[in-house]
This record gives sequence, structure tokens and C-alpha cells, in this order.
Amino acid sequence: MLQTSKIRELSFLVYGLGITGLSVIKFFKRNNIKNFQVWDDNQKNLFKYYKPKNLVKSLNDVDYIILSPGISLMKNKKLLKFKEKIITDLDLFYLSNNKLISIVVTGTNGKSTTCKLLAHLLKMNNFKIALGGNIGTPILDLKYKKNCFVIIEASSFQLSHSKFICPDYALFLNLTNDHLDWHGSMANYLNSKLKIFKLQKKNHFAIVNKKLKNIFIKKNFSSKIVIPDFKNYKNIKFKIDNDYLTSEINNENMSFVYTISKLFKINKRSFINSMKSFKGLPHRFEIFLKKDKTIFINDSKATSFKATQIALSSLKNIFWILGGLPKQGDKIKVSKFKKNIVKCYLVGTNTNFFKNQIKGKLTFSVTKNLKNTIFQILKDLKLKKYNTKYILLSPAAASYDQFSNFENRGNEFKRICRKYVKKFS
Repeated sequence: MLQTSKIRELSFLVYGLGITGLSVIKFFKRNNIKNFQVWDDNQKNLFKYYKPKNLVKSLNDVDYIILSPGISLMKNKKLLKFKEKIITDLDLFYLSNNKLISIVVTGTNGKSTTCKLLAHLLKMNNFKIALGGNIGTPILDLKYKKNCFVIIEASSFQLSHSKFICPDYALFLNLTNDHLDWHGSMANYLNSKLKIFKLQKKNHFAIVNKKLKNIFIKKNFSSKIVIPDFKNYKNIKFKIDNDYLTSEINNENMSFVYTISKLFKINKRSFINSMKSFKGLPHRFEIFLKKDKTIFINDSKATSFKATQIALSSLKNIFWILGGLPKQGDKIKVSKFKKNIVKCYLVGTNTNFFKNQIKGKLTFSVTKNLKNTIFQILKDLKLKKYNTKYILLSPAAASYDQFSNFENRGNEFKRICRKYVKKFS
């Protein structure tokens, strides 16, 4: 591994001035790394921080291009010929910190929750931890102490361009169709995820979903493979006094966390006690409001049907809010969950796509936006009495057609529900 002193001898182009790019620049300045240039395709961003230089010359001259994770080579063809030079902030972290113990978590669904669970578990058992990456704090902005365990959420965008990532513990939670417009194919998407294992040594651990075991074995990676077994976690699941964690929605996440706890020699009692105090993340099956026998759940982070179907399988009497920007290749297959769904409400600018998927299978209304939806649900609730009923925003789609991100969508849903809660009495 290169040391920071060796990195100073190299030249870099920081491509993209979002949160990650600015974090890289701060890292360079903090470590007295002076041989770097900057570029952003948005000239306003570039002029705000730096005077632009000749991009083609810069791309040719530098040793490495540090690309912001949101930039796809599929849509930036000019970068394809420089693919071998492209690295990420994750690479800089590993090139300059070869003594820290790291845990990297990837997968299509559940990454953030699993990272938070791991951080909570280790902290409650007196491990020094730092948490960052795709989950919030850029990896190069993290502050950590000696003998610290660094937990990193790694998206497929980051991993696609990474070349030096080498975690002590690598977790691959699951894999479903996602971001295919960005990666170009399912094979590219899978290969980006598998990069967390590529440089691992024999003393490292690969914790892999059992459905991905054969893929891992075929690649002939060096690390020790560990397959989480839900049966092991199931034996202690209901000893955890935490409604959020004992719901089916977190079975997979918790199986991985329980597996890590055993590798770290945390006993069952400590594991159970630690998990009792865990609070779930916003927008992930977030029960944010209860009124009489009506329960409101914000599951805005469910941006694919695979993510949504866990909620649909876990509840009864569901008033389901569906829609947004559909993921490429995604299909809405509701036959297994029909009995759980009272009615579906279609929102967003792509309602025809979702209508065609559920027509003849579910009762539905096209309500277009969240406010209209809540008013329609108010009317529908008056028509028939139910025992416990669930108002579920689990869109199975991205938010960008009407919102800036899933957080914005979830917060707006919560605001509207709270505003009109009295009408649910």
C-alpha cells in the first residue's frame, strides 16, 4: 500500500465538485498534497472554487482521476479512454490508512440500516468506531482514533470506479435489479459490488448472502467466506425488546449483524441488550404516527419493488402508496400480497407504468400526489371499518420525478399526515 508520503509524489484530477469532491480537496490540503487539479462539468460549480483549465490536457497528464460517485461512464463517454486512471475517495482512504480495521457493507437494500446496526452494536460493546461513506459523512472527513473500527457503506457507484479497496470484513447483503441505467447491465452492477472482495487476504472475512455464495466461490476470492444463517438469529430474535428490529423487514440485516457479533466474540446476552436500544433510520419502515387503530409508515427509501415487498408481506389492511420514477427492469408482482392490500394509490408522473402492472389485480386510485392521496384515503376509510390499518408509503420507485430525493419525499409524506391527522379520528 502507498503511504501518504508516496501519494504526494503523484498527480491527481478531482473530477466533480459535489460533497465527495470537496472532501477529497480538503484531504489533499490537510495532507500537504499539492499536485492536483480540479474539474466540474457544471461550470458554475467550477468557477465558484477554481479557475478551469484544459480538461483534455489534464486528463492526459495526471496519474489518477478521482471521480465523484454520481458520474457514470455510460453518460460521460469522454472518460472511457481514461478508465484505468479513475479511482475514488474510498481508494485514497485505503491507500493512506493501511493499519485501520475496516468493515465495508454493500448490497442493493439495507446497507444504511446494517451499517447503523453494526455501529450501535460495537459502540455498546466498547469498541472504538467511526461510520461513514455513502451513509453520510464522506470517508475522508471521518475522524478516528487508534485501534478504531471504520464502518463504511459503499454504493455501487463508488465501487464501480474503486481499485484499492481492501476491507477486513466485507458484507454483501443482497442483489436485485437497480441502477441499470447507470451501470449499463446487471453484470456491471454485480461486478462493482464484488470489488469489496477482490483484494482481500486469507485472514479477511467475506460475509455473503447465501444466494450469492456460488458467485463468490466461482470468483475464487482469497478471503474466508461466512454465510449468515437466519435460523441462528431466529433463536434469539424475540428476546430483543424492540418492535422495529423484530419485524420481518429487518430479518436479513439482523442476520448479518448477528454473524458479525459472533466473529467479534460478542456474547448473546450482550447482543440482545445492545439491540434493545437501537432506533431505526428515518424513511426505512419508519412508524412515525399512530392514531386510534391507524398506523402510518414512511418507507420512502423503498425505491424498488424488491425493497417494498418486505413491507407488503409483513402487514395486513394496507393502504399502499405506490409510484414515482420506475427502476429499469423492475416489475410490480403483487399476487403474493393481494390479500394484505385494501387499496393502492398511484402517485408521480409515471402512473401509467404502475397502472399497467397492477390493473385487474388490485383496487386502485390514481391520486398523482401525496396530498391528494391522503384526502382520498380519508374518504376510503369512512366506507368500511377495519381493525388495525396501515397507511404505507412504500413507493417501489425513485423519487426524482417529483422530489429531490427519497428523504424529501418521506418528510413531505410525514408533514401531510401530521397536518391532517385529526381527520383520521
